[in-house]
Amino acid sequence: MKEYALDLAVEPPQEYQSYFVPVSKEFLEDAYKSDDFVVFVGPQHGGSGHMRLIVRVKGDFIVEVIPDPGYVHRSMEKLAETKLYVQNIPLFERPSIIDFGNYNLGYVRAIEDALGIEVPERAKYIRTILAELGRIGTHLYDAGILSVFIGHTTGFMWPFAMREFIVEIFTRITGTRITGSFIVPGGVRRDVDGKTLDVIKRMTYALEHRIKKFERVFIRNPTTIARLREVGVLNREDAVKYGLVGPFIRASGVEYDVRKIDPYEAYEEIDWDMVVGEDGDGYTRLLVRAEEIAQSIRMIRQLVDNIPEGDVLSDDIVAFNKKDIRGSFFEAYSNIVLPEGEYTTLTESARGTLLFSIVSDGESTTPYRVRVVTPSWMYLKGFMEACKGHRLADLQAIYGSFGYFPPEADR
Repeated sequence: MKEYALDLAVEPPQEYQSYFVPVSKEFLEDAYKSDDFVVFVGPQHGGSGHMRLIVRVKGDFIVEVIPDPGYVHRSMEKLAETKLYVQNIPLFERPSIIDFGNYNLGYVRAIEDALGIEVPERAKYIRTILAELGRIGTHLYDAGILSVFIGHTTGFMWPFAMREFIVEIFTRITGTRITGSFIVPGGVRRDVDGKTLDVIKRMTYALEHRIKKFERVFIRNPTTIARLREVGVLNREDAVKYGLVGPFIRASGVEYDVRKIDPYEAYEEIDWDMVVGEDGDGYTRLLVRAEEIAQSIRMIRQLVDNIPEGDVLSDDIVAFNKKDIRGSFFEAYSNIVLPEGEYTTLTESARGTLLFSIVSDGESTTPYRVRVVTPSWMYLKGFMEACKGHRLADLQAIYGSFGYFPPEADR
């Protein structure tokens, strides 16, 4: 049937003003005149993970999704201006929780580039192992959250149980389950012994065995496929246009991975493949990350088998006890001053391209400015566009397929 618009004076409910809705009055008036609904999703954790979504729907079809992030904003960039360079390592690993290795790397590598520090080869291998363990843990976390979002609670418990393998290894290496702060300028805090490396390799086989079962339980489940296939599609051109990064742009057929384009640490020393999809839908985004877990396992085994002997801290940092910085940490790092200028690094974190930019005045032991651009922030626009035209029931499936993590975006 043909729709007829009624040119009537429309006043949206006054409650919208008290809800602090970040949309214009004209948007609300137009929605009401068009007989559309404006629906709030979140910011309760179970619905949108601490982000509010303002969703305009016609019937139950999504017309537009307007995100309202910032509910877990912690002002990390401004806080960094008040702390010593080394004190910012634990600060900047918080946005992505289990992916601390990649976040440590992004920040620490900027300092190393500024000071011209050469990292020992053994330390590079250990840092790469931590980065790939974090990638596995993050992908498992995202798979579990996606499972909940589409009503598959068993699919939540499986990856979170497997994730315990990763945090157990982190505990053995760093002494803590998640926020390790283990990567420091010039290397790592201390060496990893052969027994721990052997445990890491054996863990990969146990994890691989359980992931195959998880594929049968959830990834290849007909319900999962029905909920995600051909849902939230972004083709190659749109993925580039809207600035997607990481496994989400690779799921749309774009071959871009910082580890391949501009290799760092030990990525040039090992054999691995970039995982690229074609369909750009929710299911492909899940499959790409599942295959990336397999590639990370492949990398970790090579790194453990081929790790060289030697020191794990650079001579530029300490001239003594280069196997363990404990007891000498303050002496080694408290007086770091970067040359005047701006220093930027790109790191391929689990969810995509991570940018750290440090500005130094050349005099202070604290940064003048630190800028962090996280992957979740960069693919937020892509998520908005992917939702259009789908039913409201598909909203959480699309949201979960992007692995959006509000603390990472809000910082």
